[in-house]
Amino acid sequence: MRAGELLAGSAGMIAAAVRSGAASASSMVEASLARIAAIDPALNAFTDIVGERASARAGALDKRLADGDGTSDALPLAGVPFAVKNLFDVAGLTTRAGAKIEREKVPATFDAPLVARLERAGAILVGALNMDEYAYGFTTENSHDGPTRNPHDLARVAGGSSGGSAAAVAAGEVPISLGSDTNGSIRVPASLCGVFGLKPTYGRLPRNGTYPFVASLDHLGPFARSAHDLALVYDALQGADRADPACVDRGIEATAATIDAPIDGLRVAVLRGWFRDLADGSARAAVDCVATALRAHREVELPEVERARAAAFLITNAEGGSLHLADLRARAGDFEPLSRDRFLAGALLPAAWIVQAQRLRRWFALRVAEILREVDVLIAPATPCVAPTIGSESIEVHGRRLPTRPSLGLLTQPISFIGLPVCAVPVWGCHATMPIGVQIVAAPWREDVVLRVAHHLQHAGVVHAPVARLTASR
Repeated sequence: MRAGELLAGSAGMIAAAVRSGAASASSMVEASLARIAAIDPALNAFTDIVGERASARAGALDKRLADGDGTSDALPLAGVPFAVKNLFDVAGLTTRAGAKIEREKVPATFDAPLVARLERAGAILVGALNMDEYAYGFTTENSHDGPTRNPHDLARVAGGSSGGSAAAVAAGEVPISLGSDTNGSIRVPASLCGVFGLKPTYGRLPRNGTYPFVASLDHLGPFARSAHDLALVYDALQGADRADPACVDRGIEATAATIDAPIDGLRVAVLRGWFRDLADGSARAAVDCVATALRAHREVELPEVERARAAAFLITNAEGGSLHLADLRARAGDFEPLSRDRFLAGALLPAAWIVQAQRLRRWFALRVAEILREVDVLIAPATPCVAPTIGSESIEVHGRRLPTRPSLGLLTQPISFIGLPVCAVPVWGCHATMPIGVQIVAAPWREDVVLRVAHHLQHAGVVHAPVARLTASR
């Protein structure tokens, strides 16, 4: 199989071919860089390409394998091209976080730990990806770098804030990528671009070496076109790091080896109430499709979920505003107007409101934990609708007009607010032309469960992530 054909397949297939000598890491990097050059001018997923670095590291890997130094255990991602959201440190690149102000900073000296861990597993970094400024948004309509376009319809948004990360995978530029998720920034673009995305438990992966947004809510995680690839990447990313005080000192718990284990006996319930009331027909149909496949007949509601979402907003605004306060005072005009105004509002929030929001957070976490003692898996839509067109000011859900940028995260915020592991899976056929995602949620530290369920759904043909054929607006 030629490298271009392999690139459109799975990371697992690429790694097996490279380890066996059927393909080379160099040929995979060349194929990835060629596809980026061909389609990214229309897509705008990448902000930086590190072609020389990628070629050099691929050549070194090929030599290592030719010398007989490489096993499936040591190199589970051998030769797999990947890219990262441009808030990850990459040695030699300036970590811009989608912002004009950060472009003035000196380049990073070292790679972020998660970048280094993927390269130790054999993957090859090819570049950095577009995002919403400072990760504050759900559309990746970046006024500095331009909007990332949805690979399945270039007139539509890719979602955000990790829009470039999802679009690059959906378009077949790379088979895997890394993004961040504070309020839904992995799950929203995964839903809108039709790929798989994993938001691990809060504290599971170290965040040092990345530009922060909201320290008490930030997560990092992967995108892929299969659940098995997500598991391979997640396993390579695991491990404690004392440089991130929120990272839990927890041993590696491999998920790829058990992803084929049966899901019989798992207690699955559908989230209703808020999660159905704020979902349009396509989103509801996607959940119903997954629920049928999982034989999920039970329905549950999360208590005070609307207040939980509001509290997440307050904490987001306050922490984000505080982080950027000096620049807001000195050079507010260099921010994107929408993020600037929200950061300014957050900086002015009364401390008593944030204290109350954190109290609600603790109460909400305890109530949801009670539910998760009765069920193993919760399913809910990932976004209220399919990807809106670029520039849309509002979306419509059951006759209600809602502002686009904040409302695309309506259904993800309450989940990340309490740090639960979630896998977003792509469903097709519920809309005429576009995919939409479903969230698979489990108790803390049960990434194995959400990945097994996602893999089961993919194996059953219920969810899938085809490489997009780039087209104009339909």
